[in-house]
Amino acid sequence: FAEEMAALNRPAPLDLRANALKASREEARAALAAEGIIATPTPFSPWGLRVEGRPPLSATRAFREGLVEVQDEGSQLLASLVDARPGMQVVDFCAGAGGKTLALAATMANRGRIVACDVSARRLRRAGVHNAERRTLSSERDPWVKRHKGQFDRVLVDAPCSGTGTWRRNPDARWGRGGPDLAELTALQAKILDSAARLVRPGGRLVYGTCSLLRAENEEQVAAFLAAHPDVASVPAATLLPGLAGDFLRLTPARHGTDGFFAAILERRPEAAAPAEQETSRQTVSSIS
Repeated sequence: FAEEMAALNRPAPLDLRANALKASREEARAALAAEGIIATPTPFSPWGLRVEGRPPLSATRAFREGLVEVQDEGSQLLASLVDARPGMQVVDFCAGAGGKTLALAATMANRGRIVACDVSARRLRRAGVHNAERRTLSSERDPWVKRHKGQFDRVLVDAPCSGTGTWRRNPDARWGRGGPDLAELTALQAKILDSAARLVRPGGRLVYGTCSLLRAENEEQVAAFLAAHPDVASVPAATLLPGLAGDFLRLTPARHGTDGFFAAILERRPEAAAPAEQETSRQTVSSIS
């Protein structure tokens, strides 16, 4: 605990993600170097670059042309757990500023469809993303969710949380008393998870993540969700990030040099489709008879 709290008092690094739609990591690194910005590959993310100091990044050609995006390495790894592939149907349910939407579009090579809830159109254009559509939801129970039940291969829920894993970047947050308290946050997270899970097709996956270090928002939240949804099972994060993750992805500033992140992969069991398939079969037999 003392080691982690000490790490949260140190300045956070500036991490970038090379945009695979426009450049490889080495090409992006060379473009930055040409403008005097030194960047080194991050240890875990295959797209990550760590920059020395705080250079005027927005003034560089590499940034203006969308070769790189500012994104903590931990956030990049959360996006990688979604395992979004070309041709898939994907939802970024809590897209925010859109950093993970951009990362998902890159892994999909601009093929397939991403529905990003609340994301900047300007940022999508700069990154060269063509397979994302924006949608504003009135709440986690927006009617759009019910209309698209069971239609998506992947759903990412980067849930609103306490943000304890980002205290290096937001030191004032540890003393702040504004906003919802932990009980309100965990209740909201549970509602979001329950609603977003409806979008996942049988055999599809929901990835739940937070930038929190607290078990109440992470492991305990997942355990409660699984207890309430017997048609969903946890998939070990190590299947996608061997050597870094176990059952879940747990990143901390002290151990990994990233912001604090948690992620779980939750898969809807394929047999969840069985009742509907059986009903279709019965109707077919009846019509033949």
